[in-house]
Amino acid sequence: MASDSVQLVQDFYRDEITDHLSYQILADGEHDPRLREVLSHSAGLELRHAGFWQRWLESKGATVPAPRARRLRVVLLRTLQRLFNPVLLVAALELGETRALKAYFQCLKTLGLDSGQQTTLRGIILEEIEHEVTFRQESERLGLSNVRDFVLGMNDGLIEVLGVVTGLAAVYATRPVVIAISALVVGVAGALSMGIGAFISVRSQRQVNEGTRERMEVLFEVAPERAVDEYRQRLVDSGVPAPAAADVARHVGASREAIARLLLDEKPENELRSGLFTAAAYLVGAFFPLVPFFFVASAWTALGVALVLAALALVAVAIFISMFSGIPLGKKALEMVVSALVAAAVSYAFGRALESFTGVTV
Repeated sequence: MASDSVQLVQDFYRDEITDHLSYQILADGEHDPRLREVLSHSAGLELRHAGFWQRWLESKGATVPAPRARRLRVVLLRTLQRLFNPVLLVAALELGETRALKAYFQCLKTLGLDSGQQTTLRGIILEEIEHEVTFRQESERLGLSNVRDFVLGMNDGLIEVLGVVTGLAAVYATRPVVIAISALVVGVAGALSMGIGAFISVRSQRQVNEGTRERMEVLFEVAPERAVDEYRQRLVDSGVPAPAAADVARHVGASREAIARLLLDEKPENELRSGLFTAAAYLVGAFFPLVPFFFVASAWTALGVALVLAALALVAVAIFISMFSGIPLGKKALEMVVSALVAAAVSYAFGRALESFTGVTV
């Protein structure tokens, strides 16, 4: 038996038992009965998963790592639970979930499991996926999906205004206030553009959905079988086999409301709220690279401060995105910071080229 396989399974066991202890800590400190139940259920799942890997190790005569909760981790979890919604903390605990699922799937083919073990591991993979979906639904129920949208909108404003101040610094090296005012105008214009775009987009989607609903109501009155057939065709177009699509459409066809909901693209948000939310997110992002130019006398010093603030903000954004997506934190942070620096470098090069071409130097 390869020692690397034993090491891999020991890591699986250690991760699962640590997650079990972490979820149990959060459950014990949670006052919301619904969320406490979700956390307790997750703790039980992780304990069962750890048991599977423990049995594999014991069957191979390998050492089972001693389960223990790290004292610092316990203190940190309890402290953060008092400050933040526990769903955010659970999302943080799930940072490596995507990689774990891939590793578990790979083990189905390479670990030499018997048929019973393979069946159990498939069930574990399915439970991990359902576990992730459960917390995503809890995040949406508690409104945290809106926070995620805010963070992504903030990222747009940050990168765009960072590019602006960097490009202007190449031309107005001795006039940081001019850079600040110019970038502020761009930031406000960008926020208005993003907000109005979101408003129009959501409003248009609402109007499309209303039109679809009205059309479905007419179809149900005039030719209900045509509405069912349209839903069947939508299922077929999405890849569902024709016999299965026909069976599903036949069973769902008795409910007008169900058919109408299933044919709508999405449940639209409030367009005014969406527009204001998007504009506010953009302005928050613009704040980080913009504010140093109002208070620092040298444009180059201000640019250095702006780059540091932007990098810190982007790392924070990367943490949040990783929490909700399962993307490795280091990879996402590097991707976002490098993208911003490339945008800043290109903007600076363009500013220098424009300065040389026009002969404008301030």
